[in-house]
Amino acid sequence: MEKLQKKDIRAFTLPQLKVLFTEMGEKAFRANQVYEWLWKKSARSFEEMSNLSKNLREQLDLNFVINAVKINSSQISADRTIKNTFKLHDTHLIEGVLIPTSERMTACVSSQVGCSLTCKFCATGYMERKRNVTADEIYDQVVLINQQAIEKYGIPLSNIVYMGMGEPLLNYAHVLRSIDRITAEDGLNMSYKRITVSTAGIAKMIKKLGDDEVKFNLALSLHAADDTKRNEIMPINEQNTLEALAEALKYYYSKTKNPVTYEYIVFNDLNDGLQDAMDLAKFCKHVPCKVNIIEYNPISFADYTNATEDKLDIFANYLKKQGINTVIRRSRGKDIDAACGQLAVKEGA
Repeated sequence: MEKLQKKDIRAFTLPQLKVLFTEMGEKAFRANQVYEWLWKKSARSFEEMSNLSKNLREQLDLNFVINAVKINSSQISADRTIKNTFKLHDTHLIEGVLIPTSERMTACVSSQVGCSLTCKFCATGYMERKRNVTADEIYDQVVLINQQAIEKYGIPLSNIVYMGMGEPLLNYAHVLRSIDRITAEDGLNMSYKRITVSTAGIAKMIKKLGDDEVKFNLALSLHAADDTKRNEIMPINEQNTLEALAEALKYYYSKTKNPVTYEYIVFNDLNDGLQDAMDLAKFCKHVPCKVNIIEYNPISFADYTNATEDKLDIFANYLKKQGINTVIRRSRGKDIDAACGQLAVKEGA
């Protein structure tokens, strides 16, 4: 006789669980208890659910599975950044980073195993996309990194950025469900305002964020405000031109009233000139925004180099003089390949 395939219990909504429990001959309120264990108390096994009868816990274990994410390995940087390799239930590996600064404690999480986009400067872009990361696997990354923050530094997470491996908007449903579970009162109860989703720029999905009137922050990895240059480093721009992105961002802003963050890596002799800064300032006029200028973190696959310090300062100062809120973000965790654009699992899934 073929073995019964266990169902992933965290794939069900609360109303769906109530139906399942009723069908099992259990009272519907038991579903509420289990749901609380799964999403508020972050239970990793049915055995932990101490207010359920032993019989019910055995029934759940027989029919369902909790596909808990595990930390496979961790590395600590000289600047206290911690890079984690997480193992998923099917043995695939992804990476997530804890970034501690004096102002905040940030978790950087992955939304895909690998990536289907081929941004030339990003290590993940050279990996094959194996699959999307599920909502519960994203949630687990947050829970595990939060535990790490408390254990190592005595401070819980203050912020979450979807800037790890993968393109979040190509895993739209799971990303939004993970944010629901992270922000819900019957989940981790974190504020939407502490969550940022970063996209390489998929115009139709940015519009969908507007239609769904999302409350979290949106960041666009821009890196060039000139189509020719952006095409060179980000092939996705060929189908999602700056004009299409500007239109999508205007629509998004009209629906959400959320300002947008533009991430801009300054590459030496590519996008670091005064004309590039002028192009960026012009693009910034479309919607209320701020600009994060990011140091480039070299990877072995590409031969780009970071802009010189004086060019970086001239670039930032020009934007500031145009009244644009501009911050230079210094790299964190560069010595352990945990910095922006460096995430790529080396062990192989």
